[in-house]
Parts: sequence; structure tokens; C-alpha cells
Amino acid sequence: METPPPASPGFLGSFRALGDGLLATVEGRVELFSVELQEEKFRLIQAMLWISAVVFAGMMAAMFASLTLVYLFWDSARLAVLGGLAAFYAAALVAIILAFRRHLARQPKPFAATLDELGADRSCIRNTS
Repeated sequence: METPPPASPGFLGSFRALGDGLLATVEGRVELFSVELQEEKFRLIQAMLWISAVVFAGMMAAMFASLTLVYLFWDSARLAVLGGLAAFYAAALVAIILAFRRHLARQPKPFAATLDELGADRSCIRNTS
């Protein structure tokens, strides 16, 4: 006695399977996006804390170094010291801005993994058609 072959799911069953697959793909991509969003938020908060600490320490060091130099040269070369300090701080500001721009240019693109996965999905769909 032979068993009959399994019945085909029909058009509605195929449509349900396609919808289920699409929803599973979208769900996976949304989960990946949310994980990457959390990582970006953490990186932003971490960068802000580091920047705050560097700015505070740098400002305190620059202020006390400047006060010390102005105090030491108050009688002999007060204007030269103040002008030199102003030029030094301006040059340091330009150097820091340029270094920060280079740092930002080297950072990975936000949500790169999600974009890569979506690109892979699109190429997979194109190749199977």
C-alpha cells in the first residue's frame, strides 16, 4: 500500500510562507538595527565623557601654566608673554580641530552592518529571480 504524495500547499499556503519569510527577514534586520543603534548611543556617550574630561584637564593646565608665566614675567615682558600664550593657544586649537576632523573621518559609517545585510538581501533576491 502506497502513501499518497503530500498535497501541495496551494497558492494561499505559498503566499503565507513567502510572507512569513519576509517578516522574519524584516524582524532580523530591525533587531540588527536596534543593536547598532544602542552601540552608537554608547559610543556617543563615551566620546562625550572623554571629551569633557580632556577639555576640563586641558583648560586647568593651560590656565595655571599661563598664570605662572604671567606672574614670572610680569615686570619684564608682560605683553610678550601674553601675546606668545595667545598665539600658542590659537595654534593648539587649530591642531586639535584638524586632528579631530581626521579622527571623525576614520570612524566607521553608522549602521554599516545593517546596510551590508540589506545589500546582501537585495543581491540574493536579484540572483534568484
